[in-house]
Amino acid sequence: MSPAKKRQTRRQVPRTSRFLVITGMSGAGKSHAIRALEDLGYYCVDNLPTPLIPVMADLSLRDEVDTQKIAVVVDVREKSFIREFPPMWRTLRALPDLKPLLVFLEANDAALLRRFSETRRPHPLAPDRPIADALKREREMLAKIRATADEIIDTSDLTVHELRQIFHGMARGTSERARMVMTFESFGFKHGVPLDADLVFDCRFLPNPHFVAGLRSKTGKDKPVISYMQKYPATRDFRQRLEGFLRYVVPHYVAEGKAYLTVAIGCTGGRHRSVYLAEQLRKELSGVKNVSTRVRHRDLTRDVS
Repeated sequence: MSPAKKRQTRRQVPRTSRFLVITGMSGAGKSHAIRALEDLGYYCVDNLPTPLIPVMADLSLRDEVDTQKIAVVVDVREKSFIREFPPMWRTLRALPDLKPLLVFLEANDAALLRRFSETRRPHPLAPDRPIADALKREREMLAKIRATADEIIDTSDLTVHELRQIFHGMARGTSERARMVMTFESFGFKHGVPLDADLVFDCRFLPNPHFVAGLRSKTGKDKPVISYMQKYPATRDFRQRLEGFLRYVVPHYVAEGKAYLTVAIGCTGGRHRSVYLAEQLRKELSGVKNVSTRVRHRDLTRDVS
C-alpha cells in the first residue's frame, strides 16, 4: 500500500457543497467522478480554464435551478493551472456564501501506469518522456495544491463503482465516504507476499487440497475443495479465531479513520486454502458497521504445478 494511501486525509469540512472543484493526478478517476456528479444533478465542466473558475462559482450563487450545483475538473492539462490556481482558490474560500469544496484524486504509480497502458491515452506531461517520469513530475507540481484539498481520495484499489459511491455519498451529505474498504486478498507465499498488505496471515499449516486426487485443478471457490477444508477441525477453529480477531480490531481501524485495510491470507500456491478462507471471511464480516468488504485472489489463475 502506498504511503499516500496510508496518510489519506479527511478534514472537517461541509459534507455538501454547491460548488465542487475536482483535481488531482492524471488517470486517477476524475472523469468517473464527474459522471457520478452529473447523475446527481450537478452541472459539470471538464478541463475548465483556471480564469473561468470564479465565473462558474458566481453562477452557483444565483437562483437559476440549472446552475445551483456546479462541479468543475481542473488539472495540469491547462498550462496556467499550477501558477494561477492557488491564489484564485484563496479568493474563492474567502467568499462567505460559496463554501467551495476542493477534492483531490490520486493513485499510486503502479495503478496509474496500468491505467495508461490499458487505455493507451497519452499523459499530458509525457509527449516525449516516459510516463513514469511524467508521474513523478506531476506529483511535484501538484504537491502544494494537494496540501490545500478538503478531501483526498486514493483510487488505487477502487473500482469505478466504488468511486461513484464515494461521490454519491459526498454530494448527498451521507456517511458513505466514511466507510472503510476491507479487502481480503488470497495469495501464494511462493509468489511473494503482497506489497499492499496491512495484515498477513499464514494458513500453510492447514490440510492441503493440492495433494488430494481430483482437487489439485480446482480452487478454494469450488464446492469439493470447500467440503474438504470444512471437514477438518483445525480449519474451522482457525477461521473462527481469525474472524474473532478481525471483529475486534476492525472497529478500531474505522475509529482511527483508516480508509483501506488489506487482509492478506497466504498458502503455498494461492489457489486453495487461502482462497477458501478469504471467501469465507468476506461472507462472515460483510455486516460489520461502516465497513465495505470485498475479496481479491491474486494468484488464483496461475498454472497448477
